[in-house]
Amino acid sequence: MTRYAILDTPAGPLTVAGRDGWVETLRFGAEAGKGWEPGAFPDAARQLELYFQAKLKEFDLALRPEGTEFQQQVWTELRCIPYGATVTYGELARRIGHPAAVRAVGLANGANPIAIVIPCHRVVGAGGKLTGYAGGLDVKRRLLALERGEKLL
Repeated sequence: MTRYAILDTPAGPLTVAGRDGWVETLRFGAEAGKGWEPGAFPDAARQLELYFQAKLKEFDLALRPEGTEFQQQVWTELRCIPYGATVTYGELARRIGHPAAVRAVGLANGANPIAIVIPCHRVVGAGGKLTGYAGGLDVKRRLLALERGEKLL
């Protein structure tokens, strides 16, 4: 059975959902549903709290995002982007061996079901321009600032 927890964070509420100890989704907003349990996903809550305090740079959670093989490839590469760094969609496409698939990489990035932990916020447009983010561009800007050492959250 899928379990849900709603975490209060400086970026707003985040809903964590998963089964059998795996985090399958981490989304912006409060999505109370069947299986909602206060205190569920304590590791995710603790690690996100440390992240927002700028004390955690790499997450260590059991993740099981569902997606196509291509999406999985993009999401795996997202986890290789270092804390505080950004890459462009074009660079990400090159890194996965599909340099012409910039739009497909953008769509896969946008379909990322595990926000922050799979750091899609670290992907920017050409020239460093901030582009779409599920939590909104202000949240993306604030996450990147936090990772640069600017305590704006």
